[in-house]
Formats: sequence, structure tokens, C-alpha cells
Amino acid sequence: MAGHLRGHPVRDAATGLVVVRARDEHGAGLEGLAEGDQVQARVDTELRLSHAALHTAGHLIEAAGRSRGWVLAGNTHFPGQARIEFTAQETDTGLADPQGRQEAAAHLLRWVTAKVADDLPVTVDHDAQGLRIVRLGDVHAAPCGGTHVRGLADLAEITISAVKVKKGRVRVSYSAAHGPLR
Repeated sequence: MAGHLRGHPVRDAATGLVVVRARDEHGAGLEGLAEGDQVQARVDTELRLSHAALHTAGHLIEAAGRSRGWVLAGNTHFPGQARIEFTAQETDTGLADPQGRQEAAAHLLRWVTAKVADDLPVTVDHDAQGLRIVRLGDVHAAPCGGTHVRGLADLAEITISAVKVKKGRVRVSYSAAHGPLR
């Protein structure tokens, strides 16, 4: 198979998983390849580091939300649309007004910033069922197949751009970048 293939992320509607579909400039995929065929792959390092930072920051913000008693309801870690969604107990009345949501955002950012300053390690292991578990020090553990930074000090420019309440969910929008390689 001649030509260059590019990976395009596609969300599987049934499972919600994001898979990469390889296509060339004409739309052809991997149909011409067979097991054992030799291929070359190139990773866009800058893009991968960017995604690793966003993804890891999302886990960290989830942990910060849990510190407030919120429960993860959904997430997306794509550039420009990164957000974590939670359900919150009705007793979290501070979310009812803009000032309360700003205070919640500030709390989350302080919590996240403290963990980044502690440079908690980001590690991976597998549970008894073989699921890949990602751990952020001792503050967070979750099944995850994504890409992550090596340690939380690799995260830079973390911002919480908004905390909104919509349809009974708390939506935390954020951004992050990968710091200089150490």
C-alpha cells in the first residue's frame, strides 16, 4: 500500500469509545494490509503531548470535583472543548449563582495547582480483570486507555474557564498544556 495514512479520531456511538481510523489522502483505509505486513508510523509528538496534558488534567479535575462530593457523569478531553461533567448533591447551593460558580472554579484550580506542585506520579497498572488503571499519586485512580503525562509537574497552563450548571449537571470547562520536557 503506497501513500501516507493519517489517523482520524472517531467516536463509536454505541460504546462512546474513541477509536482511530486510518485513511489516506483519497479516503482509502487499511483494507490492503494483512497481518504481518510491515508499516511505518510517525507520531506527532507535539500533538500527543498536548492530548496527554489535556487528558491528565481532566483526571485531576475529576479528582478535585470528587473532593467537593461531586460524581463524574461524563467528560471530553479534546482541544478547545475539554470539559468534565459531574452530578452534585443538591446541598451544593453555591452553584446557584455566578459568584458561587466562580468560587467553585477557584477552589478546583487551587486544588489542582497544589497537586501539580506536589508532582504526584502518574502510573499505570492493571486490575484483576485486566483493566488498565491510571493513578495520579494517591488522589485518583480510574480505568483508562488514554495517553497521560509522566508526572503532574509536566502539566502547565491549567485553567478552569467556566463552571456551569446545565440540565442537572455541573460542567467544568478547562484547558491545559504540556510543560517543557524534563
